[in-house]
Amino acid sequence: MKNHQGGAVKYILIIVGLVLVAIGLIGIVVPGLPTTIFLIAAAGCFANSSPKLHGWLLSHPWFGPIIHHWHESRTIPLKAKKIALFMMVAACIYTWLMLNDIWIKLLITVIMLWPMIFVYRLPISDVSERED
Repeated sequence: MKNHQGGAVKYILIIVGLVLVAIGLIGIVVPGLPTTIFLIAAAGCFANSSPKLHGWLLSHPWFGPIIHHWHESRTIPLKAKKIALFMMVAACIYTWLMLNDIWIKLLITVIMLWPMIFVYRLPISDVSERED
């Protein structure tokens, strides 16, 4: 872990990292809001500002393995990939059922397509087959 940042930059990275963790946690319960990408970004902030917070995030029983896989091999576990895709599709279906304006429905669907394609194309961790 590197800790090359000093002064104000260090504290800005810590604050940004904490905000990203909060958004990631909100993403657990809000359909369509991703969790993993925010936690990976938070880990990046903490890696450059706070070894203690970085260690906490990497040792977290739920988020640590996903972040570790991403940092080591740019892969995610199959289970995380399935959950992310399911939640994004569910959010689109929910939007189509709950909203009346076709243009809003289309806009949200188009916005959701990029993260869906991104997650779909991510390679799967070799370890994930043993975890499922």
